[in-house]
Amino acid sequence: MELLHSGKVRDVYASGDDLILVASDRVSVYDVVLPTPVPDKGKILTRLSLWWFEQLADVVPNHVISATDVPAEFAGRALRVRRLEMLPVEWIARGYLTGLGLKEYEKDGTVSGLRLPPGLVESSRLPEPIFTPTTKATEGHDEFMTYADVVAEIGADTASHLKDVTLDVYRRGAAIAAERGIIIADTKLEFGRAPDGTLILADEVLTPDSSRFWPADDYAPGRVQNSLDKQFVRNWSSTLAWNRTAPGPEIPPEIVEATRTRYINVYERLTGEPWTG
Repeated sequence: MELLHSGKVRDVYASGDDLILVASDRVSVYDVVLPTPVPDKGKILTRLSLWWFEQLADVVPNHVISATDVPAEFAGRALRVRRLEMLPVEWIARGYLTGLGLKEYEKDGTVSGLRLPPGLVESSRLPEPIFTPTTKATEGHDEFMTYADVVAEIGADTASHLKDVTLDVYRRGAAIAAERGIIIADTKLEFGRAPDGTLILADEVLTPDSSRFWPADDYAPGRVQNSLDKQFVRNWSSTLAWNRTAPGPEIPPEIVEATRTRYINVYERLTGEPWTG
């Protein structure tokens, strides 16, 4: 196979007409890959994405061809997927106000050009989920886009369709997670276009790397929530004297284990299946 791209977390190989998408155990925060892996992380992301793709099959088609027809050395952490023309937008849905969305709101009262009600605080639940796209930067950080920016980038029909799909995926995922005691605060999706023009959900979906998960029984607006996702590592790194540029800091063993435990917790609570590694 030919290595086409090595990203922060995933490696992409060419395999005939298909791609092999391999999820590593690498951890990225603030667009910097940290030197310490989290054991089993890639397998958890892969298996959880597969589970979600099945739950969402009636909402949007996805890129998966096979989870088993992959090289043996990548078994459990790789998917054989369709080649797509990826769209240059990060498709983000938010049901709660936190992270960069909160910072933008505190500055201007808006997120991605959307005016929000006054008086919202850290982790406030929004009146309804909102679509807050960002750029998909190859270098540097992603930046908020307005819906008009998305239309200008990819056209009105595609923008309208994928905005609706993004919100539909979020609503479905949030409803399923709520039944299992988990709040999905927000999520990031990626879409690509197949040769026949079909718009396809790609990459990963509703994982602890692409979404914020909070335990519902501990939720309280007005403070940072107890995270069950990658935000836990971000929070740890923010306590350090680190300028958020490479090289990143080594992750201490106790933070590695706590992160792994959170990922497994989310997997088991969502799927109802024990993690077997």
